[in-house]
Amino acid sequence: MPSAFAPGKCILFGEHAVVFGHPAVAVAIEQGVRVSVQGSNEWLLEGQPFEPSKHPHISHIIQNIFQYNGQPLDIDVQSSLFSAAGMGSSAALSNAFGAAMHSHLNPSTPLDPIRLAKMAHSAEATAQKGRASPTDTATSALGGCVVVSGQHVTGTRHVFDTSLETPEGSRKWAINVVDLPADIDDAWLVVGYSGTGSPTGRMVAKVASLISESPQRMEEMETIANITRAGLTALSAGNLEGLGIAMDACHESLRKLEVSTNKLDRMVSSARPHSLGAKLTGAGGGGCMVALTQDPDRVSEAIEIAGGRPLKTKLGSQGVSIL
Repeated sequence: MPSAFAPGKCILFGEHAVVFGHPAVAVAIEQGVRVSVQGSNEWLLEGQPFEPSKHPHISHIIQNIFQYNGQPLDIDVQSSLFSAAGMGSSAALSNAFGAAMHSHLNPSTPLDPIRLAKMAHSAEATAQKGRASPTDTATSALGGCVVVSGQHVTGTRHVFDTSLETPEGSRKWAINVVDLPADIDDAWLVVGYSGTGSPTGRMVAKVASLISESPQRMEEMETIANITRAGLTALSAGNLEGLGIAMDACHESLRKLEVSTNKLDRMVSSARPHSLGAKLTGAGGGGCMVALTQDPDRVSEAIEIAGGRPLKTKLGSQGVSIL
């Protein structure tokens, strides 16, 4: 039974500013999605009849990527991610299913993570009516720390370029990576889930409306871009204190853009006494926060006391793997 695992992701910097062409920095986390496939007498997904219209990511990969017309498949999906929480669960599903299908159909051919990332990005775009950032899919496929921008970012290693025809026109991105220093192994991320989904589209529209009404708020995007560059410099040097300071500053900028919530702020404040830095992660309006720490158990307890659900992970896990 071919199986594959794809990690979820956590955004460290660049939320919302990435929409305006600034870089976004994401890291792969230890938790993710595992998918197994095997031949069957009927199409099944998690033991139930598979309905293609309800699962556009999987349907796209079956029909449009592999153009599969063989024996029906029994598809099993296991996830350790919070759903609709800004952790890249749909991207991880697309990557894991694409890798499992590759292993099922081409067992002797090595998996190409770049081709997989592009495949998963196209599945995301299909599911999102032609709009999708490659951040989640690239981070899940490649692992480690990924920087997505409209161009190459100084201090990173360029891996590949990708593009997408959206309803608003052609979009292009450069996918870059940061090679994490070995001495960063004692750093942990604790992700805290607020219990409320993160409405990405609605939050992006809210920020766009704020800027339209008050154009001076665009300065906050430049501030986030500067914080992102400072955070990248600290991360590349293994400077955990500097990385944490940048995370704290990023949260304050996101609060000014009105995308945080009282509960996210409460969880961030509770985590900070035991952390190097903490911030919301993702679009906001719900979803998750993340803390950088060397004492993940204390931070997890603090997040629970604040009403969140914690999840511990090392900083920058490996990408997609065939199991």
